[in-house]
Parts: sequence; C-alpha cells; structure tokens
Amino acid sequence: MSRHPTVKWAQRSDKVYITVELPDAEDVKLKLEPEGKFFFSATSGASKTQYEVDLDLFDNVDVNESKASVSSRCVCYLVKKAESKWWNRLIKQEGKPPVYLKVDWDKWVDEDEEKGEDMDFGDFDFNSLNMGDAEDIGDEEEDSEMEDETKEAEEIVEEANGDKVEEALDVKKD
Repeated sequence: MSRHPTVKWAQRSDKVYITVELPDAEDVKLKLEPEGKFFFSATSGASKTQYEVDLDLFDNVDVNESKASVSSRCVCYLVKKAESKWWNRLIKQEGKPPVYLKVDWDKWVDEDEEKGEDMDFGDFDFNSLNMGDAEDIGDEEEDSEMEDETKEAEEIVEEANGDKVEEALDVKKD
C-alpha cells in the first residue's frame, strides 16, 4: 500500500504551482495529462516506502508549457493552465480536500492582489508617517536617519514595480 506525501499548491491566473514534499525521493514518476490528470509516484527512505498522488485538477492544462523540477527535498511542478482564469480550488472534487493537500502560503497570491501588482500609492506622503518627533528629542542625527530610512522605503516600493509590498519590506529587513 502506498502513502501520500504532503502536496502544497498555489496559483496565478495562468499557472498552478504544485510542490510534492518528499525528501530523498527516488524512482520519481510524473505524469500530467491535458484534461488535468496529475500523477506522482516515488519511493523514499531506507525502507523504500512507496508514495503516490493522483489528482484530478480543476480544469484543463497545457502539458507542453508545464515543467517539473526534482530536488533532494521536493518535486516542484509548474503547471500551465489551458485558459488564463482563476480556479476555485485545485481539484475537481468538491468539499473538504484530502488531508495531504495544503495551500502553499509562501507562493500564494490572491486574485485581486495579482491584478493590483502595480501598486499605485497615488499622492500618499511617506514623510507624513508619524515616527516620533526628532526635533523634540533634539538629535539631528536621528532625524537624518529617519529621513534616510523613509527615502530607502520609498525607493524599495518604487523598485518593487509590480511586486507585493510585503516582499519589498522583507528585502529591507535583510
């Protein structure tokens, strides 16, 4: 009897990311059919335990434009959708999804976020952010540092140019 590895997924309007988490997978077999049939099998571990996943995806896919990548920790599959539209779920089966199927929150983007990737802050004044009144403290160096940080934040948002603001702020933290 085979077991199910953890499968994570995320989507964009034109593609689906499917990640099968199975460290040290051997004898990996992947099959993707145009009508949305996704099949994965592999062995892992010292006992060569058999793992399988057989999914009936929500809609048709473009097999020729889809690609797979096998690493020592996981198998990633970038599945190109046949039609550029948002799916209500990954699989056709309605109701509660299988326990091994999870959302990949690291890659997830909501439909409205994808459309709004060119974030327009309009006339928002980043200098109006209340970060404390440095003049009251009497430390001009601290005031200068705050201005530099505000400018850096503005540059990060401009450089993001279509990326999510959260990603830009993560870059700033590093």
